[in-house]
Amino acid sequence: MAALNIADTSAKTFAELMSGPIMDVYVGQNRRHWCLHRDLLCYHSPFFHKKCPGKDKHYDDSVELLDEDPKAFELLVKWLYQGKIEDVSDMPIDKKWDYADACQKLYIMCGKINMPQLKNLAIDQFRKGCYEAGLVPGPEEIKPIYDTTPQRSPIRKLISQIAARQIMDPESQSDAGTYRMCFESSADFAIDVVNAIRQGTGTKLFHDPTEEVGCFYHEHGTGQMCKVG
Repeated sequence: MAALNIADTSAKTFAELMSGPIMDVYVGQNRRHWCLHRDLLCYHSPFFHKKCPGKDKHYDDSVELLDEDPKAFELLVKWLYQGKIEDVSDMPIDKKWDYADACQKLYIMCGKINMPQLKNLAIDQFRKGCYEAGLVPGPEEIKPIYDTTPQRSPIRKLISQIAARQIMDPESQSDAGTYRMCFESSADFAIDVVNAIRQGTGTKLFHDPTEEVGCFYHEHGTGQMCKVG
């Protein structure tokens, strides 16, 4: 059974979660340090619960999350203690994209430490932040998502649909070449984008190139007379 949002717990439960020992958590390459209530971490996350087997058994008094982003972990800490994170709609326009990016990284982290409630909240804020900022993730942001998430992940579906829309948008400066590094590193990304384009175009059938008459596929200069045939 999923843990309740901390804001929905009883006063008794909240007090119990706040009365236990403290765990040191180190996040990011610079090892930013947090001191957090161990029982609260275990309450929300099976990842932390495995490191805290019980009062009478040995438990780790510190955890390292050196591959994670401290800004994303800040949001996790707020949610742990308050049961909510900021709404990107309340932020000034110049802050929206940075917040969306932090939420995307929070989503990835929640997948690793098994916190589905916060994970769903993070992807909603990421989507809203992209929309309100008028920006979308580029290949540098997309590649790590495909490197760290499983097949059929909702965020993969979202990202591939964003890329497909950018490729098909006549007003966009992006084309398929924009995402070369993603195509080269992930066959899944290539398949997801092609399927998203197929779905987005309503499976409209392209014209048959084998029916064309002329030298459309010959190698010669434009306007040069073709003597083949």
